[in-house]
Formats: sequence, structure tokens, C-alpha cells
Amino acid sequence: MEKSNEKSSCTSPDAKVRVLHKKKFEKLDVCYDPLIAGSIDGTDTTPHDNAIVRAMNAKYRPRKFEDGNPYTTIFVWKLRPTVTESYLREKFSVYGKIANCKVVRDVVTGTSKGYAFVEYINEDDAYTAYIEARNITLDGQKAMVDFERGRTLPGWKPRRLGGGFGGRKESGQLRFGGRSCPIAEPITIDQYKSSNYHSKKNYRR
Repeated sequence: MEKSNEKSSCTSPDAKVRVLHKKKFEKLDVCYDPLIAGSIDGTDTTPHDNAIVRAMNAKYRPRKFEDGNPYTTIFVWKLRPTVTESYLREKFSVYGKIANCKVVRDVVTGTSKGYAFVEYINEDDAYTAYIEARNITLDGQKAMVDFERGRTLPGWKPRRLGGGFGGRKESGQLRFGGRSCPIAEPITIDQYKSSNYHSKKNYRR
């Protein structure tokens, strides 16, 4: 495992002042911290699983996506293996002009990995797709749409290095902060003691 000797991008001046995707996206994270992503309410001070430690120590350099513009690119996942680039173009072109579209595939088998990138000509269209395609169904299955993080979020660590966003509760490695698993507000002592809190079966734990 490689350890980074570089200064954390989350503490760099650029990470502090740069607002992701300009003003429209000011409520999104401005840097990625594996420790915070591993905490349901963003308050953890120590990592609770080894994957978080791995992400904190790992060095990651994002690959370029067809030399495209990361700020006009959306990330689409939970795709059926049958979903193709032409199908995605047809579905997402209703939100604006598309510059590029790529379904990520296994380099050996050519099988879809279940996610894709759709690059628009301009940021407004990418933002529209992010908002309006939130509950989109593709080939009979509900898909997820978010922004590209690898080149836009300082400090980003992908899932394979213990980072990322989302995941399944059963895996024990949920990562919070993205659209599929937003960070929850911390629970107060009074809330925890209340019977109303304990009766909430749908609370994200």
C-alpha cells in the first residue's frame, strides 16, 4: 500500500476556497475526507474499519475521461449490463447537448461494470440532468445520477481504495456524503432518549 507524503488536499488553500461546480453546487462537499465519509453524521474522529484507514493512506491520481470537462460530466450507475452508449445518449439528450458518453467496461471481457459517464457541452445542462434525472429508470431498473467526483473533488479516493460514496449496509462499508447516502444531522442526547427516535424504523443506520 502506498502512502502519500503530500500535504492533504483537504487542507490546501484551493480546497478551502474552491466551491465545487461554482455557486449552483455550493452545498456539495469541497473536499473528500475518508474519515468523514465513513461516518453517518460526519462526526467520527477515528476510523471504524480498515478500509477507511486504507483510503486515508492511499495515493490516488484520477484518470482522464476522454479529456473531457469534469464540470459538465455526470456519473450514472446501477446500470443493467444491457445499457449501451447509444441508449444513454437517447435518454440523457433530453436535458441538453451531449459531448461524449461512455459505459465503463471490463478490459478483458468487455462486460459493462454497471456505470457510465455522460459529458454535456455546458454546465447548465449537466446540472439539469443531475436534478431532473434523479429518479430515472433505465432499461427497467432505477439508476442513480451524481456528479463526477474523481477530477472535481480534492482528496477523492475511489471505492476500490476504501473510499467513494454509497455502498450497501450489509457490506459494513457504507460511505456517506454523496447523493445515495447523504450525511445525516448528528443525533442529540434528547433525541436519543426520546421514544420517538427509537420508533423510527427507517433511520439510516
